Amino acid sequence: MRWKKQLLTLTPYQPGKSIESVKKQYKLDQIIKLASNENPFGCSSKVHSALQSQQPGFAIYPDGYATTLRESVASFLKVNQDELIFGNGSDNIIQIISRSLLHPGANTVMATPSFSQYKHNAVIEGAEIKEIPLLDGQHDLEKMYAAIDDHTNVVWVCSPNNPTGTYVSKNNLITFLDKVPAHVLVVLDEAYYEYVFADDYYDSIELTRTYSNLIVLRTFSKIYGLASLRVGYGVANRSIIQALEPAREPFNVNSFGQVAAQAALCDQEFVQNCKEKNRQGLTQFYEFCERHNLSYYPSQTNFVLIDIKADANQGFQYLLEKGYIVRSGKALGFPTSLRITVGSSDQNEGVLNALGEFLTKQNTEKLSKN
Repeated sequence: MRWKKQLLTLTPYQPGKSIESVKKQYKLDQIIKLASNENPFGCSSKVHSALQSQQPGFAIYPDGYATTLRESVASFLKVNQDELIFGNGSDNIIQIISRSLLHPGANTVMATPSFSQYKHNAVIEGAEIKEIPLLDGQHDLEKMYAAIDDHTNVVWVCSPNNPTGTYVSKNNLITFLDKVPAHVLVVLDEAYYEYVFADDYYDSIELTRTYSNLIVLRTFSKIYGLASLRVGYGVANRSIIQALEPAREPFNVNSFGQVAAQAALCDQEFVQNCKEKNRQGLTQFYEFCERHNLSYYPSQTNFVLIDIKADANQGFQYLLEKGYIVRSGKALGFPTSLRITVGSSDQNEGVLNALGEFLTKQNTEKLSKN
């Protein structure tokens, strides 16, 4: 087989361990998964009602244009329907953008560490990749701008950023967008947008009115609790959407996902409730870190990246054997950190108690060696 040579350098995306596999391996009755930034409170009850009353036929293809969902999202965001593109999760739109704009001879600029799929798709398309290290956990927009040249086709800005939870302020983003050349598409990935509470965050949808080279990505996988149904969308100037549409697979958003997403969008009370519970959960993590003198990035998301001052894989393994699945920072570019999803109050208390035990064990071992 004459595979693309760049495929031979890649490994598939590694999702967090499944609950069932951990139960079986460690013979545990209960597992709490806090690795994939899913909503611990599930989804709106309106989703369950909608799926029961509007069950699509299994033998019928989905609406390839996502007409009804498109109407609802356009109305909610106050945008035109032709300013939207839908995907099988927002990472499907990342793939569409990469397929449309990246190729040998072109380059793309991104922060690092950030969401792995920007680089992954760029490698597949054979584009040059320019990675700009985070500055104190945040995008270094000045250096990202400096990396742009005549061959740059896409710049990725993840705000809030995964895995640090940090965000780009309104002033910094506008200063950056003002300078980016018109031939460069700026992708503003807002998977965690609904969790943001920072006062100096921006109205990204409004920015698409000003900057014709900007696309905003959002998802129903996070706060809306529909991760298994895979629905994401992009918002941009209609000329961008028209150019991207031919690269979108037909029927890429399944019928159940379309029904569920529309119902979820109608329950903003659920969204606000989850947002508030998440803020309370973040406080639990911050107080723990302060008690144990651990550094962390203040988060605008539903996860926290904590420097445990020890090998991240050891911390991950200890918590795993206690029944808590988190994410080791080693594969994320933070070898002594854990990325932990904010769960319910009880889940947070449980994982932090277990993490406290690990820290005590580490300190005891250090003292014994001395």
